[in-house]
Amino acid sequence: MAFVDVLNQKGEKIDSMDLDDSIFNAEIREDLVQQVVVWQLAKRRSGTACAKTRGQVRGGGKKPWRQKGTGRARAGTSRSPIWTGGGTVFGPAPRSYATSLPKKVRKAALISALSSKLQSDRLTVVDNIELPDPKTRLFAETVSALGLASDKALFVTPIRDESLIRSSRNIYKVLVLPTEGLNVYDLLKFDRLVLLRSSIPKIVERLS
Repeated sequence: MAFVDVLNQKGEKIDSMDLDDSIFNAEIREDLVQQVVVWQLAKRRSGTACAKTRGQVRGGGKKPWRQKGTGRARAGTSRSPIWTGGGTVFGPAPRSYATSLPKKVRKAALISALSSKLQSDRLTVVDNIELPDPKTRLFAETVSALGLASDKALFVTPIRDESLIRSSRNIYKVLVLPTEGLNVYDLLKFDRLVLLRSSIPKIVERLS
């Protein structure tokens, strides 16, 4: 078992706890992490690029000139792809870039990302964070007390906490997510991972 210190909101050690090695201290599979990041980014692509074919471009219904006798090449429409203002051949069309990925691969990659945070000493466990009002200043004071003022930090709560989300919204280096929103891309994007103590059993339940 890996033991970590549990801090209070002021950054003071109040306890210690052990973390499940199968989730927080497992073998790091970089290949699976890379696959999941590519999968996540592909799902986020809008896929709205679109070009009109000759059948979609406005106009071009009339034959530009007669078939024979002009000395020019035959033309049936002014919206041919070789004409200025004509359609596009094999242009992009709206599509989805999403692909399928086995659940076991996604789970293993998330375990690897969590383990990398612990093994690189970038995981902090906080007993609880309570703010009297959802204000940026109050949350920024908590971030500084935890020694994370200069780091990009990902806070994970057991459930969606609107107070913390609203308080952190204006701090560009901080993101607050519930356990069900925890993902590989955000774990890699942020330098430090801050887990509320009550969120750890939910993570273990999700990944065990």
